[in-house]
Amino acid sequence: MSGAKTKTEVLTIDEAGEEERATSSTSERRRIYEEYVQPCLAELMGSCLFVLVGCASVIGNMGTAGVLQPAVAHGLTLGVLIVVFGQISGGHFNPVVSLSVCLCGGMKFLLLAPYIVTQMIGGMIGAGLAKAMYPSNLYDAALGGALQPSSSDLVKAMLAEVLMSLILTTVVCMGAVNGQTRSPSAPFCIGLTVTANILAGAALSGACMNPVRAFGPAVAANHWVHHWIYWVGPTCGALLTVSFIRLMFGDRKTRVLLK
Repeated sequence: MSGAKTKTEVLTIDEAGEEERATSSTSERRRIYEEYVQPCLAELMGSCLFVLVGCASVIGNMGTAGVLQPAVAHGLTLGVLIVVFGQISGGHFNPVVSLSVCLCGGMKFLLLAPYIVTQMIGGMIGAGLAKAMYPSNLYDAALGGALQPSSSDLVKAMLAEVLMSLILTTVVCMGAVNGQTRSPSAPFCIGLTVTANILAGAALSGACMNPVRAFGPAVAANHWVHHWIYWVGPTCGALLTVSFIRLMFGDRKTRVLLK
């Protein structure tokens, strides 16, 4: 009897150990999914929808000769997408936003490259969906929503991209990352900033502020005229933002001087 009882106890302990290991393994897979996979999927989906609406607003605006429709469409869409996906990935949908947030301590450096890759894939999918939606004559007339400088002076177009991106990334980092100034209204403020910047800078460069917004339609429409401006300008603007926040405007955790 004693031997049978001991054997039963051993079997019970083994089963409990296996169950504990299975639970631990499930918890680890869940943690990896929620910390690394799910945020990248959110960035892919959000970038896809943002570029889709952005391109569609430009293509559908042909003949109207105004920037109000694209400006409002970009700003509203971005604000809503940040609210929807912000708690999962931060709601970046923009490589230079991810860069500035990362350098200001708002996300893991390990996620930076996956974010950028998934944002680019999402941008290509969104631009491809816009191409599938519209008749070819409208699509071709609007270059598929692809961006090119409106000014022949590339220095001025570059400066516009730097300054517009500086404003955008400053609002993002100060409104959503910096502990001293973080606000629940950040998605609304970011969307308004995009709208205002497009109204202010579209006449010079198109006010892209987002390399993915330029890259997606450039691939879909095979339009690469001065495309480099939409990578170099926003990146420089983001780096200026990081410098200002790290040196002057950041909280004690972020600031490198006089902590």
